[in-house]
Amino acid sequence: MASGSELPVNESSVLKGHEGAVLAVRFNADGNYCLSCGKDRTLQLWNPHRGIHIKTYKSHGREVRDVHVTTDNAKLVSCGGDRQVFYWDVSSGRVIRKFRGHDSEVNSVKFNEYNSVVVSAGYDRSVRAFDCRSQSSEPIQIIDTFQDSVMSVHLTKTEIIAGCVDGTVRTFDIRIGRELVDQLGHPVNCISLSNDSNCVLASCLDSTLRLLDRSAGELLQEYKGHKCKSFKMDCCLTNTDAHVASGSEDGFIYFWDLVDASIVSSFRAHNSVVTSVSYHPKDSCMLTSSVDGTIKVWRK
Repeated sequence: MASGSELPVNESSVLKGHEGAVLAVRFNADGNYCLSCGKDRTLQLWNPHRGIHIKTYKSHGREVRDVHVTTDNAKLVSCGGDRQVFYWDVSSGRVIRKFRGHDSEVNSVKFNEYNSVVVSAGYDRSVRAFDCRSQSSEPIQIIDTFQDSVMSVHLTKTEIIAGCVDGTVRTFDIRIGRELVDQLGHPVNCISLSNDSNCVLASCLDSTLRLLDRSAGELLQEYKGHKCKSFKMDCCLTNTDAHVASGSEDGFIYFWDLVDASIVSSFRAHNSVVTSVSYHPKDSCMLTSSVDGTIKVWRK
């Protein structure tokens, strides 16, 4: 069993700037900055280590549900309740393009590793891919085999992986056009990849996290103790893949041992639902966001 002594369980600072619920917070690729988004229709750029707010991005007409930044920190993509996917220039704050095509709320967005394609997942039961290099705002690919709202999307070099309220995690091999479906039997509201990309962690609305082996589709482990019944909440693995982390609807954060699924640590982090957890790529540091309007930085 992995020791919990290295886990970031001590509150280091609080980032305040959003009005209303913060729906997501994300470290950038090197962990020096973070982006947040929320009910107030804005995106916020921070230096979480110094507790400094850097910039606000405004253009969305409704709540902003997700944000992702390119590996070179030059561009970002966001999505939300206004059905739009916005492609931004980070330094100027200008919207470069609005990608169209979803006919309902958009839940999740990601860049591919080359920062050339944006993939979005929506309430309209579809995943759509857009080319950042072309002038077109129309999708270059649409995947619409889902039976319900698509909540979460991740990318590998050759695959799109999506978690859906229909109880499935679906993997699409872009090269050969093959779809693999893992049936979890409970609505999936968030997925996360292990750092070695061999496993996918799925948060389900029966208050259970499920770890799947990606090659065999085998259920490796289940993690319980938190409350997750009706909210979209993030889950993640720590940067060593030794522990699993998730928020909870009662404001708690939970850490489990990856292998034996025992709760290594749990503590009250926020006054309301914890919407997001983001783990630093290298250090023992984590960000959390909440419906209570705050973002918190945690260290060991």
